[in-house]
Amino acid sequence: MSGDLRHNQAMLLSAAAVVLAAPVKQPNIVFIMVDDMGWADLSSYGSEVIETPNIDSIARDGIKFTDAYSACVVCAPARSSLLTGKHMGNTSVRLNTGGVPLLDEDITFGEVMRDAGYRTGGFGKWGVGELGTEGVPEKQGFDTWYGYYHQIHAHYHVPQYLIRDGEKEMLPGNKGFLEKNPHSQAGPFPRVEDGLTRQFAPDLIFEETKKFIRESAAGDQPFLAYAAWTPPHGGYIMPDDDPAWIKYVDSIDLPMRARIVAAFDTMVDRHVGEVLALLDELEISDNTVVFFLSDHGADARYEGALDSSGPLRGHKRDVYEGGIRVPMIVKWPGVIKPGQVTDHQAYFPDVLPTFAALGGGEVPEGLDGISFAPTLSNSYGAQDEHAYLYWEWELYNWGKGELAENGLMQAARIGRWKAVKNRSNQPIEIYNLDSDIGEQNDLAFSEPGWVAIFNRVFNQARTPMRPQAEPPRVNGKPYR
Repeated sequence: MSGDLRHNQAMLLSAAAVVLAAPVKQPNIVFIMVDDMGWADLSSYGSEVIETPNIDSIARDGIKFTDAYSACVVCAPARSSLLTGKHMGNTSVRLNTGGVPLLDEDITFGEVMRDAGYRTGGFGKWGVGELGTEGVPEKQGFDTWYGYYHQIHAHYHVPQYLIRDGEKEMLPGNKGFLEKNPHSQAGPFPRVEDGLTRQFAPDLIFEETKKFIRESAAGDQPFLAYAAWTPPHGGYIMPDDDPAWIKYVDSIDLPMRARIVAAFDTMVDRHVGEVLALLDELEISDNTVVFFLSDHGADARYEGALDSSGPLRGHKRDVYEGGIRVPMIVKWPGVIKPGQVTDHQAYFPDVLPTFAALGGGEVPEGLDGISFAPTLSNSYGAQDEHAYLYWEWELYNWGKGELAENGLMQAARIGRWKAVKNRSNQPIEIYNLDSDIGEQNDLAFSEPGWVAIFNRVFNQARTPMRPQAEPPRVNGKPYR
């Protein structure tokens, strides 16, 4: 094991960031995380179908992570880990039912950065606290939030309302839309229908993101914009007049759902371009760190169409690489050397300590994350490595409202070695990711030593899962 770690460290050092200038004290942070974008959905990660020039410019002007990971294979637990700096064996929200809340004693990166003097805003899908619970953003360190709280509510791009700072904000133009258009539908919809102008939530959330950045730039505080945008997840529908849809509408070689995903990704690219242009307009680009990443793997591989997982095995809901490895790129003009590629193994628990390092925040005790700020700029010292990276997810029987029998999925990575256990009653699989990124050649029989090591990791990494109680339903709906 130590040899593999030394090998990986040498590779890291060869790709380390070069400091062009001393980092600005307390830079602004724009953290854009989309939902369900696959590792290979960006042009800069190999997509030959989806055009993402603005997002790719972040990689060109900054650093691209080849081995960045989500914390989980699904939305809510991944966000719990992201916000708290604890991996899936320790974080509070471990089920994906949609409304399980963070605990009051949880410390989020919102709280850390607000205590460090930042103005904090969030936009999009929260997913770890429903209205009336202790897990809502306004109780977890965010000065303002606009979007969805319950993640099932976030499945709807033309909802009846969005939430602003704990209060419902009705969207009158969307009256009757859900009754006519179940969220499973795939295709375009008319912007004007039945005399109503439909209000497309991704556009509204994007505009609020820009508004926050503009207002914050006019103040005397650094700011953190957590842009947890929902596309390409949710209902596979978008306005028929959106330029991104018009670009793909005649792509007859793509199934309808793949066309919508491609259009969503290109729409997100347009939004990213507008954010980057806004930072330039406000003359704060040099004092702003911009992150772009996905919350986990693609919802489907779209084989022969988008090839969203590329060479990786699996997709969302799998603990194989296609379910957990994500695109992540970071730009910081004047500090991060342009055009870099790093194989540093970073994952969601690392975000909180990284933010704290960038903004001078206090790191809470008991975190599983390690700051990757040194990979962004060597003025933060030497880059530490994880002894291991750990993932898990428990399958849930929605019909019975209980955990599935033998449904615990686990995975871990140490250096180039990866272990997968798809069910608690199934054997461990072992893969060498350096020679087998697609996880096709199970080496468990020939590597019993690694089986033993990963068995210990699987047993030691997790604490018992606390009760994952949803708040009571109102009017029979899963969200309030």
